[in-house]
Amino acid sequence: MTERAPIEATAGASSRAASDRGKWMALAAALLGWMFDGAEMGVFSMVGRRAVQDLLGIPLIASKAEEAMIGPVFGMIIAVFLVGAATGGVLFGWLGDRVGRVRAMSLSVLTYAVFTGLCGFAQDPLQLGVLRFIAALGMGGEWSLGVALVMEVWPNRSRALMAGLIGAAANAGYFLVGIVGILLTQVIQSLERGLLAVGLPVSTVEMLMAYDGWRIMMMLGTLPALLTFFFRIFVPESEKWLEEQAQGSTDSMATSDLLGVLVGTAGPALVIAMCVMSNIPFPVRIVGIVLGVVVAAGGYLFPAIRFVSRDRALGKTPPLQFPIQRMLLGAGLSGVALLGTWGSTQWAMAWAGQLTQGIDKSQLGLLWQYPKEYTQLTTSSGAIVGTILAAYCGNLMGRRASYTLLCVLSLLAVLGFYQLQSAYGAIFLISSFFLGVTTASFYGWLPLYLPELFSTRLRATGQGFAFNFGRVIAAIGTLQIGTLLAKLGDVRTIAGVQGGYAVACSVICLVYLCGAVLIWFAPETQGKELPE
Repeated sequence: MTERAPIEATAGASSRAASDRGKWMALAAALLGWMFDGAEMGVFSMVGRRAVQDLLGIPLIASKAEEAMIGPVFGMIIAVFLVGAATGGVLFGWLGDRVGRVRAMSLSVLTYAVFTGLCGFAQDPLQLGVLRFIAALGMGGEWSLGVALVMEVWPNRSRALMAGLIGAAANAGYFLVGIVGILLTQVIQSLERGLLAVGLPVSTVEMLMAYDGWRIMMMLGTLPALLTFFFRIFVPESEKWLEEQAQGSTDSMATSDLLGVLVGTAGPALVIAMCVMSNIPFPVRIVGIVLGVVVAAGGYLFPAIRFVSRDRALGKTPPLQFPIQRMLLGAGLSGVALLGTWGSTQWAMAWAGQLTQGIDKSQLGLLWQYPKEYTQLTTSSGAIVGTILAAYCGNLMGRRASYTLLCVLSLLAVLGFYQLQSAYGAIFLISSFFLGVTTASFYGWLPLYLPELFSTRLRATGQGFAFNFGRVIAAIGTLQIGTLLAKLGDVRTIAGVQGGYAVACSVICLVYLCGAVLIWFAPETQGKELPE
C-alpha cells in the first residue's frame, strides 16, 4: 500500500494536469472560432454594400434611386445569411450531440471559412446569397458547439467569465476586420501592383480591386480553415459528452430526424418570399410570414422532439430538464437581441458611408477617410466591453433583471445614435461606441443563460435552436429595412435627417420593449448548477 500511494498520487496529478490543459485548449479553440465568426460577419457588414453595388453595376457614388435598389438587395443577402445560420445551428447542434463537440466544430469552421472565401468569386447577387447561406450554416453551428464545449469543461464558478469571453471574442473579430479594412485601403495600390507582377491578368486584378477591394476582404475569410487542424489535434472532447456516449444516450439521435430540418427550411423561404414580393396583399403577406415561422419552428424542433420522446419512453429524461417551451423562450430572447443588432447596429457602417458619400476626404483627417472602418472599430470596442459587463451583471443581478436592464439601455442607445446624429464625426463615433456597449451586451448574457436551460444530452441542440432560431426572427426584421426605407422616406429624425437608415433603424429597435416583457416568462437560473 505504501508503494502504491505515491504512484496513485502521481497518476492523479497527471490526470488533473491533463484536464487543466484540456480546459485551456478548449477555451482557446472556441475563442478563436468565435473571433473568426465575428470577423466573418463584420466583413460583410463593412463591405456588403459595396459588393451589392459592384454586382448590380451601380457606380461608387449612388443616386437616391440607385440607393433604393442597394438597400433591399443588401437586406435580402443578410436575411439569407441569418436563415442559413439558424439552419446551421440546428444541424451542427444535432451533430455535436451525436458525434461530439470537437468533431462537429471542426466541420462547422471548415464550412464557414471555405464558403466565405468563395464569396469573393461571386458574379451576381444570387451567387453571393447562395454562398453566404452555406457559409452561415457553419457559422451558426460553431457558436452553439463552442458554448456547449466551454461550459461543460469549465467549472460552474467560471460561467460568467466564460460567457463574457465568448461575447468579447466575437466582437474582437469585428474589431480586427476594421483594422484590416483600413490597412487594405492604404496598401491596395501596392497590392494591385503585386498581383500584376505575379502574372495575374489585368482584368482579374481589376475585378479583385474594384469597389474598395471587397472581394479580397471576403477571400481572407478562408484563414479560419486552419483552425480545423488545431481542433482535431489539440482539443479534447467534453468529458460530460463522453459519459453520455458511454451510457448510450447519444444513440437516441436518429439521422432520419434531420428530414424535419429540411422541411423546416421551407418556412424561412416562404417568409423571404412574402417580404420581397410587393404585389402580394398585406393580409396575405402577414398570414404567409406567420405560416413560414410556424413551419420553420416545427421543422427545426423536430429532431429535439423525437429525441425527447425516445428518451422519455426509456425513462431517461426528467420532464423539467428539457421542455420544448424552454427552446421557444430562448429563441424569443435571442431573437430580440439579434433583431436589435441586425436591424439597427449592423447598419451603422452603411449609414456612416451614406453620410460621407460625395465628400472630398483627401484633405480631411483619418476619421473622415475611413468612416465605415472607424465606425466598426468603435462599435466593436464598445461591444467587447458590453459583453463582459453583461455576463457579470447577469451573475450579480440575476438573469431576468439583467436582461430587462439590457433591453432598456439598448433602446435608449439606438434611439440616441440614430435620432440625435445628423453628421459623421467625433460625436458620431462616441455614440457608436455606446451603441456597441449596449446592443452587443446580450452576446455575453446569452452564453451564460442558454446552457443553463438544457441537460448535457441535448445542450448543443437546445441552445443551437434557441440562439439560432432567433436569426429567423431577425431576418424578418432585416427584410423590412428596405420597406421602411421606402415608406418612411419623408419622416425626419429629431436631428433633422430625412428618411434613410436612421429612421428605419429607430423603428426596428422598438423590439427591445418586447424583450423586456418576454424575459419574465423565462425561468430564473441564478446560482444553480449546470443541468447534467
